[in-house]
Amino acid sequence: MNRRSMLGAAAAAAPLALATPALAQANPEVRWRVQSAFPRVFDVLYGQLERIAARVGQLTDGKFRIQPFPAGEIVGTLQILDAVQQGSIEAGHTASYYYIGKDPAFVPFTAMSFGLTTRQMTSWFRFGGGNELAAELFRDYNVHGITAGDTGAQMGGWFRNEISSVDQLRGLKFRITGLAGRLFQRLGAEPTLIAPADIYPSLERGVIDAAEFVGPHDDERANYVRVAKYYYAPGFWEPGARLHFMSNQRAWDALPALYKHALEVACAEADSDMVARYDHLNPQALRRLVASGAQLRFWPRPILEAAWKANEAMVAEIGAGNPRFAKIMESYNRFRTEQFQWFRIAENSFDNFAFSAAQTVR
Repeated sequence: MNRRSMLGAAAAAAPLALATPALAQANPEVRWRVQSAFPRVFDVLYGQLERIAARVGQLTDGKFRIQPFPAGEIVGTLQILDAVQQGSIEAGHTASYYYIGKDPAFVPFTAMSFGLTTRQMTSWFRFGGGNELAAELFRDYNVHGITAGDTGAQMGGWFRNEISSVDQLRGLKFRITGLAGRLFQRLGAEPTLIAPADIYPSLERGVIDAAEFVGPHDDERANYVRVAKYYYAPGFWEPGARLHFMSNQRAWDALPALYKHALEVACAEADSDMVARYDHLNPQALRRLVASGAQLRFWPRPILEAAWKANEAMVAEIGAGNPRFAKIMESYNRFRTEQFQWFRIAENSFDNFAFSAAQTVR
């Protein structure tokens, strides 16, 4: 190689040598503390935050480190939004409907009674305006939210006694979240919102008569079958329940673009990963629960019909006094109508035959 060629090669290599330290400077080390709304015992719910943290670390070469904490280690589950707003923690992994006390408009971004299923919620968030509506609300609370996991359709909860009519709901002390609590109040029950870690002892001591949480996998890990035998389906108030990774707005704004993208990617993966885990784990857990004494029951149609009517009236009343909620529900219900029509034609007609045929046709 002649001298001119050697100089040319050196010149070509120089930009690469300079690029490496410049890139390192552009991506600083960042440490976040993030609390889950769920105790460590719930390995899918709490574990999803651990998986998000690990994925973000992988995508940023370990420079953006998220330290996950289970419920209660920094603040209580119902105080996560406050802590994120104030910057006491950088973020929380939680369900927005826990914060109904601040504004009912938080509820549709987790679940609505007789509302969108998991797949339909994903479509609404990404293509139906849901993400934009959520961003408007969260921004007012100094929070940036990213959808990050879904449970799929949930079960209807654990009851000390069998429920066969609307009359039997009267006076029932029922742990239930979001607007579903107000719905059951209209049906005569006495709803209460108790953090997940407190459900079992409340049932055991008789403080409550019934409780709903998620589904067979989590319910088995919590041992609810030991203190309430009747297990109802479906959880018509949670046809899917979407979680959010809520970041303090200032902390989010300060992140390099690469780190924001990494977190968005990790949360998008969580949206599909969580429901896939539950679809795998729940059938196995349900078999074990029934074998250990759970009495599986389905809501009688008169209760479902009464709940549907009560829910429609309640949503209309809340919307009349809350313009933001009304705006969100106008989008949500328009999307629900379209989705229900489509799913009835394709998905539901398939399900109705194939699910029953698998049990009867040989």
